[in-house]
Amino acid sequence: MSAPLLELDKLVKNYPLPRENLWTAPRQVTALAGVNLSVSAGRSFGLVGESGSGKSTLARLAMALEAPSSGVVRFEGTDVASLSAEGLKRLRRDFQMVFQDPYGSLDPRRTVGWIVAEPMWTQSLNRAERQSAVTEVLGSVGLRSADAAKYPHEFSGGQRQRIAIARALITKPRLIVADEPVSALDVSVQAQVLNLLEDLQRDFGVTFLLISHDLAVVDHVCDLVAVMYRGQIVEEGAPGDLFRSPAHPYTRALIAAIPRLISRQRRSFVDGANRNPAATSGTDPGCAYADRCPHVRERCRVEAPQLREVDGARRAACHFAEEVVELPPPV
Repeated sequence: MSAPLLELDKLVKNYPLPRENLWTAPRQVTALAGVNLSVSAGRSFGLVGESGSGKSTLARLAMALEAPSSGVVRFEGTDVASLSAEGLKRLRRDFQMVFQDPYGSLDPRRTVGWIVAEPMWTQSLNRAERQSAVTEVLGSVGLRSADAAKYPHEFSGGQRQRIAIARALITKPRLIVADEPVSALDVSVQAQVLNLLEDLQRDFGVTFLLISHDLAVVDHVCDLVAVMYRGQIVEEGAPGDLFRSPAHPYTRALIAAIPRLISRQRRSFVDGANRNPAATSGTDPGCAYADRCPHVRERCRVEAPQLREVDGARRAACHFAEEVVELPPPV
């Protein structure tokens, strides 16, 4: 089998906290705690979890915007940390990023044509070739060639996100990391952008790593989904398996927390599952979800579960995942 397009191997990222005094070393908080992730070419991989679970940190490390504390990020088998600055610049043509805020990710002082063409500056192209490429990519995201002369403030939120996607597509990348690409948009516009991502994958074979806290978004777009909690992947598999028959209590809590009219009994379950969400130092023994899990047992507090295969359909980091699967789904 060929190597995965993107592979994260035992990825750890620690951030120092402010010093409490001059005589002690600063404490650290663990944003990623040994994450293993593999994304195949031509697939859409979704990453979900609550705020602070480490999703955006993983995206920055995958894009080589930050260096990991330990572990390896490989793109088509190449360790990106081993590349020189020039080698990384050349490799960046093959992976691009779409940011969450379409209002803040575009320079208001530049025209759309300038913004979209910016990633091509490292290539030896003349002005006519750049203009042709901009016109082509704007058309692929549903915008007109005349829009290249306009400025970002002249567009709606959905159109601005299309511009951001066009900028990511201009170098014809193999991988696009999209960090909450529709969370700042209206619901109707979200559907348009998500349908656009599906069309781009079908037409251009682009691989997406889609990061979101919205389960419906990844269920609609992605082939595989990983659920993150406190810097760890706690469940991974096809969205049909994860969201309809979850094997980890945290995945069940995410599904149960989707806003809808719910009974008092179910509200009690959601509130209990969401208590004590503080981050940890990464050195606590046992399961990171033990303090919030309604099914916790003594083994959970003293032994950290490993991500393992469950019923042949997905992987879950839970000692009692088989029992969780047998529970009625949190509808």
